[in-house]
Amino acid sequence: MLKCFLVIASLIFISSTFAQHNLRPKEKWLTLKGDHPLVIARGGLSGVFPEASPFANQMAVVTGLHNTALYCNLQLTKDGIGFCLTDLRLQNSTNIEDAFPRDRKSYTINGKILKGWFSVDIMSNDLFDRVNLIQSVLSRPSLYDGTLPIAAVEDVFKMNPSQFWLNAEYEAFYAEHGLSVISYLQKALRLMRINFVSSSEIGILKGISGSVNKARTKLIFRFLEANEIEPTTKKTYGALAHELPMIKTFASGILIRKEYIWPIGPDKYVQPATNIVIDAHKLGLEVYASGFANDAIVGYNYSYDPIREYLQFFDNGHFAVDGVLSDFSPAASQAIACYSSFHNDGKPQPGLEQALVISSNGASGDFPGSTDLAYQKAIDEGADVIDCSVQLSKDGVPFCMEMADLLTGTTVITAFSAKTTSIPEVQAEPGIFSFDLTWAEILTLKPQISNPFMASSGLARNPAFKNKGKFMTLPEFLEFSKAKAVSGIMINIQNAAYLASRKGLDMVGTVATALVNATFDKQSTQQVFIRSDDTSVLSVFKTKYPNFIRVLTVDSKIGDAPKEALEEIKHYAEVVAIPRGSVIEITNYFTTGLTKVVAEMKASNLSVFVYVMRNEYVSLPFDYYSEASMEVSTFVDYFHVDGIITEFPNTAKRYMTCPCRPTQLNPDTAPYIILPPDIGMMMNMVDPEAKPPTDPPMPPLDANDIVDPPLPGVNKMATTTPSDAADMPAAPAPSGSVSNVANLFVSLVSVVVLTFFISL
Repeated sequence: MLKCFLVIASLIFISSTFAQHNLRPKEKWLTLKGDHPLVIARGGLSGVFPEASPFANQMAVVTGLHNTALYCNLQLTKDGIGFCLTDLRLQNSTNIEDAFPRDRKSYTINGKILKGWFSVDIMSNDLFDRVNLIQSVLSRPSLYDGTLPIAAVEDVFKMNPSQFWLNAEYEAFYAEHGLSVISYLQKALRLMRINFVSSSEIGILKGISGSVNKARTKLIFRFLEANEIEPTTKKTYGALAHELPMIKTFASGILIRKEYIWPIGPDKYVQPATNIVIDAHKLGLEVYASGFANDAIVGYNYSYDPIREYLQFFDNGHFAVDGVLSDFSPAASQAIACYSSFHNDGKPQPGLEQALVISSNGASGDFPGSTDLAYQKAIDEGADVIDCSVQLSKDGVPFCMEMADLLTGTTVITAFSAKTTSIPEVQAEPGIFSFDLTWAEILTLKPQISNPFMASSGLARNPAFKNKGKFMTLPEFLEFSKAKAVSGIMINIQNAAYLASRKGLDMVGTVATALVNATFDKQSTQQVFIRSDDTSVLSVFKTKYPNFIRVLTVDSKIGDAPKEALEEIKHYAEVVAIPRGSVIEITNYFTTGLTKVVAEMKASNLSVFVYVMRNEYVSLPFDYYSEASMEVSTFVDYFHVDGIITEFPNTAKRYMTCPCRPTQLNPDTAPYIILPPDIGMMMNMVDPEAKPPTDPPMPPLDANDIVDPPLPGVNKMATTTPSDAADMPAAPAPSGSVSNVANLFVSLVSVVVLTFFISL
């Protein structure tokens, strides 16, 4: 417990150092009163810490807008003491089963039979002294389980939040046990400054109406699922949504699930908005939307980007909700203060360094990678550089595709499964390779969107467009880039040595010819980056095309970059592309430390690009609050990398242009400061006995692994079949090919998946 208070004290210090500022009064939002939407933290920062725990509440205050409201779901103990927790079945959010193993009960509550442990059977001293909190969502951090106390209502109030919101339910259930929610609220309203009281029961709101100072406390009617029954009127909440004038007689606002506003169709895409917000505002009712969580599976339209979802609710040009109830209040605060049209005009902030936003096979998080749709989306979202990983067909046609193995980006398995073969020089797994199919054969295939987390976590990407788009040859890509006047292009060259010696294909010569034909060697308006994990490839371009910027890919995660290795790299490249796992150390989805790799490379006058960024929450450590923008912030404004390689360019570009970056010239005038997480802090908040062992240190970059053998000559006679190729001498493997480019967090993805499905 002492550690808990020490950490909270440090958070208060951080809050005073990076104070969140008031938004400009001149803003005129489309809320009922024209104010900015209110951020309501459900149980504090409950998306990370157990609901209503000291950590959760203090972190919500520290990381939120100045007027963030703390939201408490009221429950009553056997002796009538109020505490904050959502689920009546306490075993879902506490370790009560361990403390009272024989106290399991069954009750009928609002027509439903619920089994478990209930607060009405436990005295307050037993609850507070013997029971601790656990995380109620299984895909969220479990390392704090059993170490944090349950919060009494007074405990939350004493944290002095800017605004306090109390939600109360189940009057009939408590009455059966000699308790009264209404009586508790009437007393609490006399003793505490409660800004909002909400309930899904009309009887509760009417019961306390006479005790409420309407100038100080707002009464809010809370809608449950549309098909559930409201206890007082016996009508469904869906029906009550059409009786807003009646609700106006006893409430000043409504709290509704976000699907009442923007419905989600059976195909999991967002449907057109309803009129409920506009209709409520016409009656003078405020509208608060609930159900926001960065780690929830929402409409595909949002590209797994919680900021994009928030903006849909209050920055759509037609209406704005008056507040949002969220498990991740920092994201809601940032959406309002940093990414809304009031604050982010899409233009770079003066005086701030701008890391390049580089696409990864175009906007491959939204469309099949390396297609015309993916590249157009990347440009629309503000990518500075679009990329083409060049592959060659059997007849030598260069085209853009992430890998030579067509299994990942096309429907090749349906037509050419017989061409599956193993080529260890290219990759460890069997595949169907582009250089074994003619261009005419490849054109019979359809593109296929990448779904890196579908098998493990059920997170599908834009399924309506999973096979849409057109493959692009390298000449088409270059002409497209010129026509769109993109700032730069990145050409990624793979497997050049193997293709030359074993397939008679001149990858380097083909790429160079295409660039020359498109006159990229003679113009300076668009930067050209040549990327490869093979120093022999970069050496050719250094000699023949010195104006092109050379990027060496380091595939393996490294923990250090000795000067000897960096000096070797400088003979071949000006930029190094490293996996993000080489920058921040991760254990069990928590950041645990940082390396000096970026600083060492930049000290040697090498620029640094980091790859690959994704939006899906399962790709992020918990320290980022399941929000990809926080990861971008960390790499750009903490480590000062020079480029972000991402499958979702909008997420990175939007951060570059926001006014909330911690490197602001005048941070005191900023509406909010997005503070990168203190690396390792969240793990340090874990009880020492619950900490997992840290992963072993990553190896340093070895100077002996940098330089590759010279490229072999193109073997014009190499027209062998894959089976014949086994008898030929192996092409030298590039220096960067020794590593596994698995996702940074693959060690925990299986855990997330398992718990995800268990929770269904």
